[in-house]
Amino acid sequence: MKIIKRVIYSILGLIGLFLLYVIIAIAHGTATDFQPEQLIDLEVKGTTNLDTINTDTLDFMIWNVGYGGLGAESNFFYDSGKMLTSGDKMIRATEEMVSKNITGAAKTLVENSVDFYLLQEVDAGSKRSYYHNEYEKYAKTLQSYASTYATNYNVTRVPLPVAEPFNVMGRIKSGLATYSKFQPHTPQRHQLPGGYAWPNNIFHLDRCMAIHRYNVKNGKELIVVNSHNSAYDEGGVLKKQEMDYLKTLILEEYEKGNYVIVGADWNQCPPSFKPNTFRPEITPDAYYQINIAPDFLPEGWTWAYDETTPTNRKLTESYRGQEKETFVTLIDFFLTSPNVEVLKTEGVDVDFEYSDHQPVKMKIALK
Repeated sequence: MKIIKRVIYSILGLIGLFLLYVIIAIAHGTATDFQPEQLIDLEVKGTTNLDTINTDTLDFMIWNVGYGGLGAESNFFYDSGKMLTSGDKMIRATEEMVSKNITGAAKTLVENSVDFYLLQEVDAGSKRSYYHNEYEKYAKTLQSYASTYATNYNVTRVPLPVAEPFNVMGRIKSGLATYSKFQPHTPQRHQLPGGYAWPNNIFHLDRCMAIHRYNVKNGKELIVVNSHNSAYDEGGVLKKQEMDYLKTLILEEYEKGNYVIVGADWNQCPPSFKPNTFRPEITPDAYYQINIAPDFLPEGWTWAYDETTPTNRKLTESYRGQEKETFVTLIDFFLTSPNVEVLKTEGVDVDFEYSDHQPVKMKIALK
């Protein structure tokens, strides 16, 4: 009987310790919660000596670089996956994998020279990417470019997975990095509306857009928007709020006579594009079954994408060795205003080697 009591007391003690840990984690997260203002001026690093766009044609690239931790060998525990390296669930890639992915991403940027790079999930001091400052590393690769950084994930300690307190994601600082051959003026971070309920919200991203203004030779402005919409948003509740905010902003800019270009990881497919186009035999998860409404914007606006190249893969399993079975889709693309002519859009197929996303390039002409 005494042994049974001891076992019961031990179990209750462990449960109590675990609950105390959860309470402390939530209290700490609440006390240190990142609460950015609605508008934040962004610091511009680097000088290009090109204050005015004096050409009619421009090249762009968008890419969610997956913080250096989601290369072809990796999965994401949030998608209930396992790492290829051990067969056991891991929270982050090895440091060797991260270094390989960052180096490969930088090489890919150089090999695909454009006027504007719009990158998402760029870490600048996170445990998951071994505290590499990826923003500065890519800036060194693109030395002739001006750059800005808009933080959208800033948590002192992400206590996930909760059941593994000594193996949690930990410190995360990540955001949107934009590099341009032209000098932006008054770039700003715009906080997007919506969010998860407490306490989930204190450990999730604070979604935002980075708005950049460039002077054009004809007196107008080119508005370049870098954005990363909500994921794991079944039903698209958060996305709708974010999209409505974007719609108001870009319509106002176009009505002023400005050119508008949005490059984003939208976490949803373009209008009328079937999410399982590349894997028709697979029924995607609910949060993959979301399209932007065909009538979201007035006639004349263009959704620019390469329908032949997937831009995102599901992270349930590693991609390496399962290329034909992994669900892939298209959620990274551009949006341009009616006074912008899209000359070419091209997906860059790197076989998901360095990220769970693939880059997309676009060439445009200003009308």
